[in-house]
Amino acid sequence: MRQLKRRTKIILLLTAVLIFMFINNTTLFTKEHPSEPLLLAHRGMGQTFSMENIQGDTCTASRIYEPEHPYLENTISSMKAAFDAGADVVEFDIKPTKDGQFAVFHDWTLDCRTNVQGTVMDYTMEELKNIDIGYGYTADQGETYPFRGKGMGLMPSLEEALSAFPNGSFLIHIKSTDSNEGTQLADELSEMSDEQLSRLTVYGDDAPISALKHELPTLRVMSKSTLKSCLISYTGAGWTGYIPSVCQNTQLHIPEKYAPLLWGWPDKFINRMESVNTKVILVAGDGGWSEGFDSDEDLERLPDNYSGGIWTNRIDLVAPKLKLSKD
Repeated sequence: MRQLKRRTKIILLLTAVLIFMFINNTTLFTKEHPSEPLLLAHRGMGQTFSMENIQGDTCTASRIYEPEHPYLENTISSMKAAFDAGADVVEFDIKPTKDGQFAVFHDWTLDCRTNVQGTVMDYTMEELKNIDIGYGYTADQGETYPFRGKGMGLMPSLEEALSAFPNGSFLIHIKSTDSNEGTQLADELSEMSDEQLSRLTVYGDDAPISALKHELPTLRVMSKSTLKSCLISYTGAGWTGYIPSVCQNTQLHIPEKYAPLLWGWPDKFINRMESVNTKVILVAGDGGWSEGFDSDEDLERLPDNYSGGIWTNRIDLVAPKLKLSKD
């Protein structure tokens, strides 16, 4: 008889816990977020390419699709086009130059896209202005080069990019593992106002991001370490509604493959993170190669009335369709 009562109490307790977990994390009773999705344009408006068999050292400029617009990634004109198309945030990459500045450029070397060889650090910013960043783009295995000669002077410095859009929101990518770059970036950003800094997020490897955060503790940052710390802690405690301190003031890039496993996904999870100044960006697939929501088929996979962030490589195609769907 005692064993029966004990079992009954355990069953009732487990049932109560399960009911609490469901009610506390279901989106059925969650007030819908009033805003549209936040659209993050990867590298601004750029040429896209096949992701088939892509590797870390693949020259993506040599495998672009037939161009549908005239813009090259990580340029002032591509950023403007992205904002004009409807981007809320523009992502770009930075590399240190020989003369102590940051240039906005993606690749480890200049060999793939440009008419020179070496790395960004081998050149001063003035010298980088004299190279053709459109030199290596081809959609037909080298038969034609539609942007050759059109990329002269288009590589901007970080200062130029931020000055061109004083009210713009940006996601800045530190491409190296060097902690000194985090310190250097902190020095460059330290002159900005708190309002300007609030519109920036910086992400990259653990070492430079840690150094940057040490110098600018209020800046929103993300690295593999910050992402892992938040998600592991939240997986253990998020069902209660508790938001771990490691989830505060950061950014989370969540692969769509794993997003449904998060407590309260999508609405409650997004609302919880926003309450601690953390942005949630949904990336396509498993998050391996900057895959984005770039087509009608991709957008159909979004949760109903999704209001978090969306990573896209085709802001020109995605923004109009999402805005139309809201009308």
